[in-house]
Amino acid sequence: MDPVDELLTTMKIENSRYVRVDARAPWGISFPPRHLARLLLISSGSCRLTSDVLTEPQHLTAGDCLLVRAGVDFTLQDAPGSEAVDCDGVFARAPGNVARAGGDGELTEIVSSRFAFDAAAAEPLFALLPPLFRLRPDNTSGRLLRATFDLVAQESEAAGIGAGFVTSRLSDVLFVQALRACWATVGAGSVGWLAALREPRLSVAMEEMHADLAHPWTVDALARKAGMSRSAFAALFKEKAGDTPLSYLMSWRMYRAKVLLRETALSVQEIAVRVGYDTGTALSRAFARREGMSPGAWRQSAVGRAAGSGDGGNGREKAAAPERGAPDRTA
Repeated sequence: MDPVDELLTTMKIENSRYVRVDARAPWGISFPPRHLARLLLISSGSCRLTSDVLTEPQHLTAGDCLLVRAGVDFTLQDAPGSEAVDCDGVFARAPGNVARAGGDGELTEIVSSRFAFDAAAAEPLFALLPPLFRLRPDNTSGRLLRATFDLVAQESEAAGIGAGFVTSRLSDVLFVQALRACWATVGAGSVGWLAALREPRLSVAMEEMHADLAHPWTVDALARKAGMSRSAFAALFKEKAGDTPLSYLMSWRMYRAKVLLRETALSVQEIAVRVGYDTGTALSRAFARREGMSPGAWRQSAVGRAAGSGDGGNGREKAAAPERGAPDRTA
């Protein structure tokens, strides 16, 4: 499996809610930080975006998309000074998938989707992205994203048989398309594992490495896979990935170990064998050097975080759960 495909599968992306907001001036909506990502489209009108992660406010117009990482707060307003209400209050009053905000002035239509996923599995992907990313509709990725948004809206409005299932699957596609558009923009000319994976001279060796992280890889063996000399391979790898081949390999072994610790009941010894260490002791030493704690302590901490996020302990970061028996009206 392609490394990116594998990560997306491991993340277990879930669509939590899709809502269209009809906001009429004067209006403002604040989105507090939560353990989920958001994708928004300004489908008509315009608005003002502010956030602590931005150096200055931005003006959004029809067609603009925002991909917002978990834990980032931001506010949308029709104009400076308009009172901003918490998105929970706006969405709690939404009949079905349509919410209304503001007064009776000029209309701005916003489509909002939120996504929950396994945070440990998503770490290598989201580490490459800025906390808040603005996507423009004037390229191929933007047009594909807008087309999928339109399909989601049509399915939601039609409310036909299986509409919820289709909307959920389309929302997964939305999220992946947004990620892809971000990587294409942010990753151009950057240094990191995606940049290295896009390098034809490195891609074969990297795919072999990812396919079998437990293999006792050496720089010589990887260079042979790439059809390069050892020194040329090591230099190009460091240039593109920003890391040495074996340090990169260890990082991914640690990543895979964390996913297995969080998602399975395998022992540390069993996980060690799966990620390329002879013994659980060897994995524990490497893990502690990198993470500052033992695998067992990390697993206990991860389980505690999952339980605290209201996700039933399945390891996915989500918004806090509503009261038992109550409908999920969080944003």
